[in-house]
Amino acid sequence: MIQGEEIQKLEERIFKESEWVDRLKESTAAVLVGQNQMVERLLIGLLTGGHILLEGLPGLAKTLAIKTLASSVGGKFQRIQFTPDLLPADLIGTMIYNPEKKDFEVKKGPIFANFILADEINRSPAKVQSALLEAMQERQVTIGPNTFPLEQPFLVLATQNPIEQEGTYPLPEAQMDRFMLKVLIGYPTRDEELEIMRRNLRGVDGSKALSPVTDPASILRSRELVGEVYMDEKVEKYIVDLVFATRFPHKYPGIAELRPLISYGSSPRATIALGRAAKALAFIRRRGFVIPDDVRNVARDVLRHRIALTYEAEVDGIRVENVVDDILKRLEVP
Repeated sequence: MIQGEEIQKLEERIFKESEWVDRLKESTAAVLVGQNQMVERLLIGLLTGGHILLEGLPGLAKTLAIKTLASSVGGKFQRIQFTPDLLPADLIGTMIYNPEKKDFEVKKGPIFANFILADEINRSPAKVQSALLEAMQERQVTIGPNTFPLEQPFLVLATQNPIEQEGTYPLPEAQMDRFMLKVLIGYPTRDEELEIMRRNLRGVDGSKALSPVTDPASILRSRELVGEVYMDEKVEKYIVDLVFATRFPHKYPGIAELRPLISYGSSPRATIALGRAAKALAFIRRRGFVIPDDVRNVARDVLRHRIALTYEAEVDGIRVENVVDDILKRLEVP
């Protein structure tokens, strides 16, 4: 078990290494109005290398938030508009014949960047989604006989529109599971919307003058420090119980009634994602240790796309968030 003195030294290192976090928040606040939770989730993805799926109605600054994050970090950014006629070669690249050399050469695609904005990802066919899957999971791309490692940090930030279903290809469960977080974006408040209107009427566009506040090397150093954040055994067991409660609710007091609502629960990737996201959140909040509230704070975003409801639950209008909230309310917190 880590001692109090060691945690104090770790927090001193975290305080020094995480200075860029505040600068990045200030930088994004100059462009984005509100959406603080979305920015925090993007930071978690940045600090863990976990991919993020943003779901929300059009016009809620999903694309702008991702572009702002990339500009603030100073990494390479590529926006890929996913459409039904997109081909895997349009994403990862292809082999092109060079008549002068009388040989084939590799032409790399837009996937070779630090930040990939996969806009409206559910509009792409299965072949394109499977090509993206290898990049997300393996951090590498295969073009012909060659395999190329992707640049680090590498982060896929995908968006999808929940209301338009025509001409879309729903993401399969295997690909959904690769996203560390699924973040739902809501409407701004009345005051935030007023500020958005005023900025636009004044012609204010902070993103054009945005300069990097950190660099990819600092991000990679911070990731190593996030891995050192202390997590007590009781918190570890709490994370495992949260995931197991989605699979076997009948084994937990007060949660048994959820069993008819769940078709299948979360995979082990959820356990890993909860631990990593909770550590990243502790780092963002300048702590050298994880508390149960860190786990509870990220649980909805980690679990909502990893639980399938039964047909009966869907007919009754029950949402995955309702099930996750019930588990969080009734499971004993250490």
